[in-house]
Amino acid sequence: MNWVWFYRLGSPLWFYQTTTRWLPWLGLLAFILLTIGLVWGLGFAPQDAKQGNSFRIIYMHVPASFLALAGYFLMATAGAIGLIWKMKLSYMVMKAAAPIGAALTFLALFTGAVWGKPTWGSYWVWDARITSMLILLFLYFGVLALQYAFHNEEASNKASAILALIGTVNIPIIYKSVDWWYTLHQPSTIKLTSAPSMHPDMFQPLLVMILGFYCFYVVALCLFTRVEILRRERKTGWVGDLVGELNGSTEGKRQ
Repeated sequence: MNWVWFYRLGSPLWFYQTTTRWLPWLGLLAFILLTIGLVWGLGFAPQDAKQGNSFRIIYMHVPASFLALAGYFLMATAGAIGLIWKMKLSYMVMKAAAPIGAALTFLALFTGAVWGKPTWGSYWVWDARITSMLILLFLYFGVLALQYAFHNEEASNKASAILALIGTVNIPIIYKSVDWWYTLHQPSTIKLTSAPSMHPDMFQPLLVMILGFYCFYVVALCLFTRVEILRRERKTGWVGDLVGELNGSTEGKRQ
């Protein structure tokens, strides 16, 4: 079996060149979807019968929660690829995914707290879903901390990857917490095994927001990874050529 295509995906140069072409279109798509979703959800979706307008925080809370979980799986998968196949690009992706995932997890917790005040009467309760999401935030912070805890880059990569893989145990706990334990948190709005529990007029802008968040996540991950590539590959010839081209272009504009 020819695995050339697989190892090509692990090339920092190939990734940098490919994302250079993709990023403008992905950024535009993310902007369009997020703009439509926000205007649609905040301005035109009907009020909830029980929660009134306070339910509209769902258009930020649910997409952020989705990406916090999906981003952790991606980070752990990148770490596993680095440990097994020794692909340096996968470690770069893992490191890039950590701060983005931490920010999204914090956003999910913050918007959940804002939503919880009018719904539960409190910004914070030690609910199973909320507590396990807080653990997820600490796991992201742990991966970030391990990246800077060692002078040896290879050691920090391995330690971060191992912690990321161990932390995947928390993901199914988060997802199933509302089913396994008594919890104030409402059941999942979107399930693969059944139709969404929301009215279509509320669900459709939410779906647009989720797609917009996914596109935004890809853009952010590509940008963070590109920065990490340039940092780690700064001594290679192709990065030197790239810097030379950029400097030449800058000088040309000044003249």
